[in-house]
Amino acid sequence: MRLKNKVIIITGSTTGIGKAIAIRCVKEGARVIVHGREKEAGEKVIEEIGPENGVLHLDDLTDPLSAERLVKAAITAYGQLDAIVNNAAWVPASDIHNTDLKLLEEVFSVNTFAPYLLIQSALPHLTETRGCVLNIGSVNAWSGEPNLLAYSMSKGAMMTMTRNLGDALFREVGVRVNQINPGWVLTEKEIERKKSHNLSDTWYEDLPKMYAPAGRIIWPEEIAAAVIYWLSDESGPISGQTVELEQYPLLGRNAPKDETTIP
Repeated sequence: MRLKNKVIIITGSTTGIGKAIAIRCVKEGARVIVHGREKEAGEKVIEEIGPENGVLHLDDLTDPLSAERLVKAAITAYGQLDAIVNNAAWVPASDIHNTDLKLLEEVFSVNTFAPYLLIQSALPHLTETRGCVLNIGSVNAWSGEPNLLAYSMSKGAMMTMTRNLGDALFREVGVRVNQINPGWVLTEKEIERKKSHNLSDTWYEDLPKMYAPAGRIIWPEEIAAAVIYWLSDESGPISGQTVELEQYPLLGRNAPKDETTIP
């Protein structure tokens, strides 16, 4: 078991990638704080992993005090904290024409400020265990889709934070900070998001090779499998790194001219 006896906070873990990460972490021997805002979904995750392996903590990350409450939940339940997975994110459609200051503040509060505050609140405990942080970013951090402006900006900021803290905290107290940038992942919310764009109920079954050379997009469980390396001691002293998890090169790729697009 690669995470035996570790205690891990995973934000946004009642559904999607976060849920897959929580399940995989428990399989690798960890105990987890399952976080989200959906009580019923969270209770189902706890039932699946076993109540002896996890605690459900419902909280709104837009509240700056939520970070302290999350850390307290871990320490109260298990007496230690070994890792944080900053996975929760808000992905609203936005562009230059409809992104005002209020929307930017709301998106950044969940996607960038909340992860920072959680790292800050957890740092004394992570220092004790020489623990680590894994930020779940996005390939959109590099520039992003035209209709994901605010989200892309927030993930770009997260990537800079990861590199900065990954250097500073590892030098100061031995806490590693790294980031993975998933590409297109088939989560429940992504299925619904694309359906809201007037795609069919089975849009993910027939995708252009431009976007899915494998004939499908990435499963949450495949992201979760990669997460384990960064949370385990196997990653050694590696810190301040960001890694893309997509099925094609992001930078310098020449798109085939005959491919159709996904709206």
